[in-house]
Amino acid sequence: MMQIQTVLFLLLAAIVALALVLFQYYYKSKRRGKLQVILSFLRFLAIFGTLLLIINPKFKKNEYTLEKTNLVLLEDNSTSMMSKDKAQVISDLSSLRIKAEALSEKFNILNYKFGSDLSNSDTLSLTEKSTNISKALAGLNEIYTGTNTAVVLLTDGNQTIGEDYEFYGKRQKFAIYPVVLGDTTKYDDLAIGQINANRYAFLKNKFPLEVFISYDGKEEISSELKVFMDDKLMYKEKISLSNISNTKIVNTQIEASTVGMKNIKVVISPLPNEKNTANNEKLMALEVLDEKTNVAIISAVQHPDIGALKKSIESNEQRLVTIYKPDTDLGKLQEVDMYLLYQPDASFDKVYQQIQLRNSNTFTILGTYTDLNFLNKIQNNFLIETGYPVQELFAIQNAAFSKFDISEFSLEGFPPLVSDAGPVNILGRGEPLLKMRIRGVDMDQPLMTTVEEESAKHAILVGENIWKWRVQDYRNNQTFKNFDAFLGKLILYLSTNKDKNRFVLDYSPIYNNSSETKIKATYFDEAFAFDSNASINLKVVNKSTNNSIEVPMLLKDGYYEVDLSNLSPGKYDFVATVTKENLSRSGSFSILDFDAEKQFTSSNYDKMDRLANNTAGKLYFPDQIDSLIMALENDPKFVPVQKSKQIVVPLIDFKILLGIIIAALSLEWFIRKYNGLT
Repeated sequence: MMQIQTVLFLLLAAIVALALVLFQYYYKSKRRGKLQVILSFLRFLAIFGTLLLIINPKFKKNEYTLEKTNLVLLEDNSTSMMSKDKAQVISDLSSLRIKAEALSEKFNILNYKFGSDLSNSDTLSLTEKSTNISKALAGLNEIYTGTNTAVVLLTDGNQTIGEDYEFYGKRQKFAIYPVVLGDTTKYDDLAIGQINANRYAFLKNKFPLEVFISYDGKEEISSELKVFMDDKLMYKEKISLSNISNTKIVNTQIEASTVGMKNIKVVISPLPNEKNTANNEKLMALEVLDEKTNVAIISAVQHPDIGALKKSIESNEQRLVTIYKPDTDLGKLQEVDMYLLYQPDASFDKVYQQIQLRNSNTFTILGTYTDLNFLNKIQNNFLIETGYPVQELFAIQNAAFSKFDISEFSLEGFPPLVSDAGPVNILGRGEPLLKMRIRGVDMDQPLMTTVEEESAKHAILVGENIWKWRVQDYRNNQTFKNFDAFLGKLILYLSTNKDKNRFVLDYSPIYNNSSETKIKATYFDEAFAFDSNASINLKVVNKSTNNSIEVPMLLKDGYYEVDLSNLSPGKYDFVATVTKENLSRSGSFSILDFDAEKQFTSSNYDKMDRLANNTAGKLYFPDQIDSLIMALENDPKFVPVQKSKQIVVPLIDFKILLGIIIAALSLEWFIRKYNGLT
């Protein structure tokens, strides 16, 4: 369709071109003949074509298209489908695909499958180890947003990861028609849902274990829960459940008696007629560490503080305290992890020399027997002002202290300490833990403070009679727990050094299945800057077969990583090596043969029905596929829509018209020259 205005412009252009040609070839020139007609025609084409380029005429054209509704067949590709009658599941899927072809005139039929992710395919392997229905639906929403789409969801309804699809369905944009695959019979099932435990435990300590148990059935049942560590029975408990009280949380504590990687197996006895027993057992692993800390209390005087300190520190079985005189054989102090120097004097000279040679951590307690002048000379961490009288020092907690948490420790009603030391001036990087109050005046001076060097850490307490604090804590709380925990945190802080390790590995000692098995590493150069050009190789050895593989670790975003998802379940040792420096780290891990998809025996059609209702769809079973096809075909929401689109098209192609103009002018010029015309 062309506008009237454009047509008038075209007529005007033709008239102007014709007038110019007549004026030039017939009015001014008296020559007549065939040659004149040819030349005038070529000139007319050139002028008229130029005017057409200026006018650039266009016309509008309407295109009509028939837009069909998208019909997405979304199929579950997880291994839980194999636990049902696989042949029947495949048959149901094939039947739906064949019958859906009858809808091809009304729908664009599209095939997708899903496990943990969504993929565009109609070929099922039924090998996915996890099911994420909500993620698959979200993916379709993103792909087909703004279109008329219906989804036929073919699954057993059992989801193992991701957001609960029943609640996600309330945000779903498309109508969903679930088709229930697999066994819909409900069986009584007793299952271990989850185990919670720490990744590490300390030797001779008890670690907490939390077990979640669920029951799906109508009768009252009883069973027995057992916990094994390295196949040794550690705990058992009778469990009673019913259709009303169908969940239970069992909490217990297991003693870590030996060092190393420990396999924890939690088993609940199956019901007499229970079909699915795969979820009656769960495995996990943790590592038991020997973190024994040797603390030496060195003192030249006898004082009740020493006994109180020993009892408090040894309240944690991971710590051993030995009391020494300053003149003891220094060979006995070679295995000491931390020195507690109680009121040091000149007899501590050799002890301080050993501390400096070993770069050891120290906790220094001052009092009325301390030689302050000696202490100022023998070390460079702090300087104590002298010449003060013996006075009482009350403690005020420093709420801004950041090295470790002291918020649970209260000093309310605590008696004062006694000292003749003046203010303590920190010479390194220090942070006060407690400040002092003298005669009711808060002093901006530390009563207890920490000091850090490059390779060692120190703490100073300016006052004796700390035994009275432990007694007061018992008076306040009928237990020494709070004081012992406070001192324990200080000892833990002082007994650990910052290890500047240039090559660090990040891995889990236990993986539920092979798909999770990844090991990460970070490597720094001598200036402790991340080295992105390192070559790191990983050698992995199967403990059972002694078979080994060697693979390079690949650079990721600020770290190196290797994917070991091709390994089979079992126990493995590994060594990671930086080739250019021959720097290596070793470790071990276990891969469990765990498949979350095997935890289900029945299809969850109740949840699928609620999903359908939330999306204005309807639930169907495999024998109702004909009804599903008919409902889709007759639903007025899915009638194809005819859409029109108006297209503006140029009347004449610019390049062709320009070529005609050039050709006409060139040919005219050549003919005129050939015939001797000017």
